[in-house]
Amino acid sequence: MIIFMERKAVAAGSFYEKNKEELINEIKECFLKGPGEIPEVKEGRGKIKGVVVPHAGYIYSGYVAAHVYHAIAKDGFPDRFIIMGPNHYGYGSPVAISTHGSWLTPLGKVFIDENAKKLAKGIICEDEIAHTYEHSIEVQIPFLQFLGEFKFIPICFAMQDYETAREVGEIISEEDALIIASSDFSHVSFSRFPSREDIEEVRKMDRIAIDEILRIDAKRLVEKVEENDITMCGYGAVAAMLEAVKRRGAKNAKLLKYATSYDVEPGTYCVGYSAIVIE
Repeated sequence: MIIFMERKAVAAGSFYEKNKEELINEIKECFLKGPGEIPEVKEGRGKIKGVVVPHAGYIYSGYVAAHVYHAIAKDGFPDRFIIMGPNHYGYGSPVAISTHGSWLTPLGKVFIDENAKKLAKGIICEDEIAHTYEHSIEVQIPFLQFLGEFKFIPICFAMQDYETAREVGEIISEEDALIIASSDFSHVSFSRFPSREDIEEVRKMDRIAIDEILRIDAKRLVEKVEENDITMCGYGAVAAMLEAVKRRGAKNAKLLKYATSYDVEPGTYCVGYSAIVIE
């Protein structure tokens, strides 16, 4: 087994700025463009149990993600997070957890919570390899570092079926930590410059998935994504989060922001992004 004592940032310089001061300014701009202000951070655990947040480059989705982190800051910034995202590269175990050491970003070092080891059971395997090149979890960390000090538990999904999500949700529901599900929504490539109707179709497909998230219905989310061929990359992680927070008594979900990459840079490719909080 390979154990990383310190995981280096692999997304710095591509998904977000690699220079510390430039990254701080980039995050501030995300808050100003998104919710419209840099939040004051309220200490202590608030009502939010889980969130859905995008993981594209900050230039495309950072202002959408900022809506979630603004809400967390205002609600109460906890000291522990579980961050889950898809495995885009296919390395490692189907559901992989990192249980040791720290992750490094331009804003410094963040340690994995000591309770991570307890979650490595059932379908969740200790595996550092799956996290080596994966960006979906890493890009969330600078936003959290900007807000305060914390520890975290990273879980990476290559399998996204409902039974996998249900089992992971049951396991992680044991931990008193805010759960971040990292996912982009539809990924659509057009053979020509898209029409308004084309972009509206992307939004329509994403709304099908969003509606099930707002109902806190993990099973229906997976079914709807698969039935409609919605190219949502992290629906397994979102479903697992929904299963966990429902077990913790979550009742209310709110869509804070929806946008697409087309809104930032019109072209022949469109990716959907959502910011959702669940209490």
